[in-house]
Amino acid sequence: MFTRIVTSALFAGAAAGLLASLLQLAFVQPVLLHAELYESGQLVHFGGRAVSAVQDLGGFDAVRDGLTMAFTMAVYTGYALLLIAAMAFAGEYGHGVTARQGIVWGLAGFVAVHLAPGFTLAPEVPGIAAGEVFARQIWWFATVFAAAAALGLIAFGKNWLAWGAAAVLLLAPHLVGAPLPDSFTGPVPPEIAALFAARALGVGCAAWVLTGLFAGFFWQREGMREETAQRG
Repeated sequence: MFTRIVTSALFAGAAAGLLASLLQLAFVQPVLLHAELYESGQLVHFGGRAVSAVQDLGGFDAVRDGLTMAFTMAVYTGYALLLIAAMAFAGEYGHGVTARQGIVWGLAGFVAVHLAPGFTLAPEVPGIAAGEVFARQIWWFATVFAAAAALGLIAFGKNWLAWGAAAVLLLAPHLVGAPLPDSFTGPVPPEIAALFAARALGVGCAAWVLTGLFAGFFWQREGMREETAQRG
């Protein structure tokens, strides 16, 4: 079982992470680089002259882009490992997972890891005002765990008590509130920050759907291989 989980996660995470990194390089990184120009002072918002919304950001950077791809593949391999471990746990209770069903699992992962915390603590570009880092990290992890538990109760709960507890878990972190800055200041135009948040969430959704798809596919395939080996 352990070998099946690890093997499936490595294949699924590498495939999804590669595609996710390409999406990130195409759609997220240009916005990030644009924001860094404001953070460094090379561009100034309301600086006395008109600034084009379209900037020449230099093109391909082999080192930075390569590191981005490697890091993204590593991250989504970790996500795939968690997702497939959850699939294995569900399988012990008779809930099999196919590639198509894996898409739903991937969407659940996106809701827990990206959408739920992003509802209050949106993805941030460099140079904008933000709350204290450690406090935000604690809130983020608590929100992810609460959302994941809530989705589990929604999917596998069998009565209104479970579904009511799921609603409480989903709402509680946002009612408590995330750590926010004392004042909203920063050199980055809000239009860039909004575009970055939208694209980060969009790419995250696509990446999680791919992770779930590949995880379900490889999990099912490795299971069939095990069955064939046992019969042989």
